Amino acid sequence: MTKLLAAVIVCITLAAASVALSQSFNVRLGDTKGPVQPINFSHKIHAGTNQMDCKYCHYGAANSQWANIPAVSTCMGCHKFVLTDRPEIVKLTGYADRGEQIPWEKVHYLPDHVKFNHKRHVRAGFACQECHGPVQDMDRVYQFSSLKMGWCVGCHRKNLTNPNFPATMDCLVCHH
Repeated sequence: MTKLLAAVIVCITLAAASVALSQSFNVRLGDTKGPVQPINFSHKIHAGTNQMDCKYCHYGAANSQWANIPAVSTCMGCHKFVLTDRPEIVKLTGYADRGEQIPWEKVHYLPDHVKFNHKRHVRAGFACQECHGPVQDMDRVYQFSSLKMGWCVGCHRKNLTNPNFPATMDCLVCHH
């Protein structure tokens, strides 16, 4: 009876911890709408129709651990002249005129103790879509992949022989 009670308590604790952990990351898998952003920015138009390279706006991806959220000045490089009368561009111009950055809502979630290095992956030739999904088809970006440890480890295992990507199974590469 004691063993059964202990097993039930362990199961309940694990279930509660799993729920709490998944809620703390606020993962929106399957939610193809993604978070509502302060400006209705369409990756489908920019990366899809206009075929803009992800690294034009997310220039940090090739040279830094972080891909960066584009500064308003990056957007205004084109939108000082392009479609300036559209309501979303008028909002964008308002942020630029006030010298404010756009308060974008977070889309991709990793635990605080995990460090992902965009530069290593971009330089190894991985397309952004391998982790972020078909962004070029998304009007509103959402978290496409789970970005959970097992998902990452699976990719590293698959790429152990890739000469451009020194895929390692060393825990300290991501957990530091």
